[in-house]
Amino acid sequence: MSAGLMDDRHAGAHIPGWRLRAGRLDIVLPTGRTVRLTGRAPGPEATIVLHRWRALRRFATGGIVGFGESYVDGDWDSEDLPAVIELAAGNLPRSPSLYRRLSPWRVADRLSHLRRPNSRAGAPKNIAAHYDLGNAFYALWLDPSMTYSAASFSGGANDLESAQREKNRRLLDLIDPAPGETIIELGCGWGGFALQAARERDVRVTALTISRSQHEEARRRVAAAGLNERIDVQLRDYRDVAGRFDHAVSIEMIEAVGEHLWRDYFGRVAGCLRDGGRFALQAIVIEDTRFDAYRRSADFIQKHIFPGGMLPSPDTVRTHAAAAGLSWQKDVSLGADYAETLAQWRARFEAAADRVAALGFDDRFRRCWRFYLAYCEGAFRAGNIDTLQVGFARR
Repeated sequence: MSAGLMDDRHAGAHIPGWRLRAGRLDIVLPTGRTVRLTGRAPGPEATIVLHRWRALRRFATGGIVGFGESYVDGDWDSEDLPAVIELAAGNLPRSPSLYRRLSPWRVADRLSHLRRPNSRAGAPKNIAAHYDLGNAFYALWLDPSMTYSAASFSGGANDLESAQREKNRRLLDLIDPAPGETIIELGCGWGGFALQAARERDVRVTALTISRSQHEEARRRVAAAGLNERIDVQLRDYRDVAGRFDHAVSIEMIEAVGEHLWRDYFGRVAGCLRDGGRFALQAIVIEDTRFDAYRRSADFIQKHIFPGGMLPSPDTVRTHAAAAGLSWQKDVSLGADYAETLAQWRARFEAAADRVAALGFDDRFRRCWRFYLAYCEGAFRAGNIDTLQVGFARR
């Protein structure tokens, strides 16, 4: 760290990217003094407490990835992590500077991401790295339905479990299945949607996952509900779908497909639908204007949380779906709902900290996941990412 960065009065001003357009950031330095950075426009207000000067260097060279890793390593803290991320997300340039794009750390992160493709051999490994952390781990902080996707609070639901049921109802309304019809669910998680669909709409669901932990738990839950005759949970890649179905549903699974496979993904969805069949998609999307810069880099989540992950933009979803013969009928945004979902997950995660530790997850892991949950919440609040529920019809 240069001598200039040790000067309390100018600590932020010497770091590329620390000039704010909107909002306010207070930086409590290791010396105890505070530097305030203020944008010209109103915006989020946040405070970070630096424990080590190297946090500034890691941000300057590694951007938000380096800053996140610095948090995981205990270089800084904040009492309101989502506000820090919302402030950072709201002040991001449309495209990273050449200095940032070509830094050795960012190039290495991108190359590492590219070495983890979602091939038939790679996808199970990528999924296992996240979802096979253990059913007991997720049960500590998800709602009782074990639903790990955006809830919908728009229907007046306040508690997380009710909001997750409302989300599923909205997806079911998009396909509007008749009793006895068949649904293929690509990426079924722990079975929450399939169970609700079978109970409330009297349909038959074929539910796919490539996570062994999810497959085991989903099958157990289906059997416990006495729904084995209406729900078939399969440990199967979506690329191996066989047969035709009346409708299809995919809830935040496309993010694990990978950009080079999106065309194939939509083609296989369309191929397994009967003529006139409907498809309900729930997807986390990144702004169209930011997509090109995003696809040429690797972010904190791709590096540390979801190996092989990639968010589409609304335009890429529309383009690939149309090429597959799927007509975009209706959509609704759940971005604000996802921010609230994440806030509740984060609170539940913190409340279960001792039990998470008892499962063998150390402090560094817990800081990594705390940052991940706050990272997503802040980005949704800033509007850089959104979640769409889209209804399609097969032409």
